[in-house]
Amino acid sequence: PRAGGLVPASGPAPGPAQLRCYAGGLAGLSAALLRTDSFVGGRWLPAAATFPVQDPASGAALGMVADCGVREARAAVRAAYEAFCRWREVSAKERSSLLRKWYNLMIQNKDDLARIITAESGKPLKEAHGEILYSAFFLEWFSEEARRVYGDIIYTPAKDRRALVLKQPIGVAAVITPWNFPSAMITRKVGAALAAGCTVVVKPAEDTPFSALALAEVNQGFLLDLDPLLLASQAGIPSGVYNVIPCSRKNAKEVGEAICTDPLVSKISFTGSTTTGKILLHHAANSVKRVSMELGGLAPFIVFDSANVDQAVAGAMASKFRNTGQTCVCSNQFLVQRGIHDAFVKAFAEAMKKNLRVGNGFEEGTTQGPLINEKAVEKVEKQVNDAVSKGATVVTGGKRHQLGKNFFEPTLLCNVTQDMLCTHEETFGPLAPVIKFDTEEEAIAIANAADVGLAGYFYSQDPAQIWRVAEQLEVGMVGVNEGLISSVECPFGGVKQSGLGREGSKYGIDEYLELKYVCYGGL
Repeated sequence: PRAGGLVPASGPAPGPAQLRCYAGGLAGLSAALLRTDSFVGGRWLPAAATFPVQDPASGAALGMVADCGVREARAAVRAAYEAFCRWREVSAKERSSLLRKWYNLMIQNKDDLARIITAESGKPLKEAHGEILYSAFFLEWFSEEARRVYGDIIYTPAKDRRALVLKQPIGVAAVITPWNFPSAMITRKVGAALAAGCTVVVKPAEDTPFSALALAEVNQGFLLDLDPLLLASQAGIPSGVYNVIPCSRKNAKEVGEAICTDPLVSKISFTGSTTTGKILLHHAANSVKRVSMELGGLAPFIVFDSANVDQAVAGAMASKFRNTGQTCVCSNQFLVQRGIHDAFVKAFAEAMKKNLRVGNGFEEGTTQGPLINEKAVEKVEKQVNDAVSKGATVVTGGKRHQLGKNFFEPTLLCNVTQDMLCTHEETFGPLAPVIKFDTEEEAIAIANAADVGLAGYFYSQDPAQIWRVAEQLEVGMVGVNEGLISSVECPFGGVKQSGLGREGSKYGIDEYLELKYVCYGGL
């Protein structure tokens, strides 16, 4: 049923401070975008069971969503495979046009889509609007890249033959996405897959299924009333090209295994923890599937003595506290050189107190929403307590926020040492630990000690140092005098245990293409 799952809050919000209830927060939201069933083969299908989705800010029940199991997962894969047999024959120009239509529909519905993100993830509404634009831009980008998949002609030593290299779609892609960017992480993968001629089965995070289902509803805006066998030339993406199977945390393991081991699936694309990524790699190994993995990070943020303090603080604020510290490229440890350390810590603390406001994501002025659940809060709390017990000093924050169980104060620690949990365990929360260092070599050694390497940041005004450090940091992405580095035009991905492959950019579509060499003889 449309919007069948929305339930107003039935009592006061948790904690002594009153939070806006979910019903009030969703005033004016289009019911047409709120779907609770799975989307398979172009149809909305219920499951035998449902699971609850909650607003992390107020604890209000948002709805009961279809809890898909192995049977539904395999049915979605079959639907995607049947659709792939048709979709791969659609011309690049037609695929491009349809992705552009999907982009246009996202822009038309951007306000409602943003509100869904805030409701189910707690992300401040301003950031949610930014995510929807970022998400839509991936569809726009890959609508353009669809027409730029080029092969090669190779002249061989033999005069009577030519060698050709073709690029062809790999097949059905299993797409498993996280809760922290419930829209953009889907389009970054799905846009590339569809542009290449692949079809997809999306398993969204159990905390944020509404955004994935809303994308299907938006997509269906130009699917309605079409025969499922019609191709893109009839102005609709064929049924089965985009499928969504939500499931509960209880079913996530078996559903993930089902879609990753299905012989009809040729590609796995996953964004999430390194631990889960390793499990999926084992599944992929049994049938030698192509994989893309965007996994955990431990991003260093280095401030050298030559840095502009104001610029460094602005970059630190942007990098650390976006989405309340819940992004895979958030700075996890701040390495600050001795000569600039005190000035940086003082300015950073002042900026945090002045610019960060904790609250419900729907409230105007909120910059820091709730963490996704209480388990996430417990992790931040554990890291703070561990650091303090080992000698760290709390400059500001340091405890749970009065608003409720999922809120934590933005926290700055100094006198941090490398034996503390917060320096070698990804935080995913609003905690900024500062380590003092003396030499460039020392900072590089600390930064590169991690077994992951997704993003890294550093601030310096020394051109020679900038080249040295940018090349020596063992990460897939580097921000030099910049705290926000993500862009649809640029390759996103890490090294070491932060993953495999790249997303976005002109390289992203290659993850969904196979190279085929054709030797043409007898000429």
